Amino acid sequence: MAPFGDSNGKGRHGMAQSGLACRTGRAIAAALLTLLAGCAGGRGGGDSGLGPITLATGRDLTGYLQHVLDGWNRLHPGQRVTLIQLPEAADETYVQMADSLRAGSSRFDVLNLDVAWTSEFAAAGWIEPLDRGRLPLSHLLPSVTSTATFHGQLYAMPYVTNAGLLYYRKDILAKAGVSPPRTWAQLSDDARTIAPRYGLQGYAGQLLPYEGLTVNVTEAVQSAGGTILGDEGRTVDVDSPAARAGLAFLVDGVRQGWIPKAALNFKEEESRRDFQAGHLLFLRNWPYVYDEANAAGSAVAGNVGVVPLPGENGPGTGVLGGSDLAVNVHSRHPQTARDLLAYLSSEGVQRQVLTEGSLAPVWASLYSDPALVRRYPYLPVLKQSVDSAVPRPKSAHYDQVSLAVAGITSEALRGHLTVDEASARLARELTAIVHSG
Repeated sequence: MAPFGDSNGKGRHGMAQSGLACRTGRAIAAALLTLLAGCAGGRGGGDSGLGPITLATGRDLTGYLQHVLDGWNRLHPGQRVTLIQLPEAADETYVQMADSLRAGSSRFDVLNLDVAWTSEFAAAGWIEPLDRGRLPLSHLLPSVTSTATFHGQLYAMPYVTNAGLLYYRKDILAKAGVSPPRTWAQLSDDARTIAPRYGLQGYAGQLLPYEGLTVNVTEAVQSAGGTILGDEGRTVDVDSPAARAGLAFLVDGVRQGWIPKAALNFKEEESRRDFQAGHLLFLRNWPYVYDEANAAGSAVAGNVGVVPLPGENGPGTGVLGGSDLAVNVHSRHPQTARDLLAYLSSEGVQRQVLTEGSLAPVWASLYSDPALVRRYPYLPVLKQSVDSAVPRPKSAHYDQVSLAVAGITSEALRGHLTVDEASARLARELTAIVHSG
């Protein structure tokens, strides 16, 4: 399953900055959007809330989404949806959405948001609260709704989900006579002892300092029983024994060598290619890797296994990825926008999400559909991983939180800070962010 719209860790942290020119350009754009929004007149007073709308999304890499919307447009000729594809890079998509919403523009009626953005957009007052009773929430995987809420209120509709998985070489573990690891101790022992016997490196994730590192660290902290932020972003919990144990798992792996130093420069694709070329025994990555690694021409095709992420003392706790659909508070046709959310989360469309978009659906029953499981044999493992996963730290300042986590933990992974020093420094920085207003 290929990541949709670059939403699972290829995020804003790699975006080039252009200083004053960039800020000035944004200010001008924001002013123009404000003017246009004023001319548009908001929702139109006595309007029924029905009419043409737009759906803004990061670039659809598989081209399936227009086909889905064609189905809606055939059924609703007076409420047609126009697809607006923003850049592939999540950082650029975020900037365009945020600038438009900050200016009060009605250009985007429905927004396909990375799940990490939902709390931030809700806290800013940019997206409208939703009525749970009008959406098919009872048919969804139970954990995914948590990505769409903030302070107990539903602000978006889960659309696509994701969770990290542990990929491994079935042929190598079979030769060694061992089962896939369920704990960190088993993983580190196999990576340290079995991998070298077969000319392999042990384990890699996404450890470059960007959103992917925030995800990897959050998974490790959660899998040790800790958290980074608590009470939906109101408290800082990272300087705890459990959180330090999670960070130490990764730091010790690099120091001991069973996590190669090359992994400190890996994002999703670099790590996938290294595993697919036959260089790694274990890989943490998203579900899309399964099809890629088993494709024709892959050095490991037919020898790829997948299990849930291991944890300190048993199965770990992953991070929920994917995207949520939200309605702009300035949408001129909010009723159509809300109806589109229900349509896109229906069983038929969710089946297309998987079969045409190569994305993980949120509709629970699809994960036990015999025909789909035959076609996508990792679905039961993915469901287990999604069921036990939790969202990234919720915060009205998520972007700052993620930058701090990635930047400071990268220093620890590179040996510039001890685990205790990194935890204490991260606690101080996150406390300043949480209380910044």
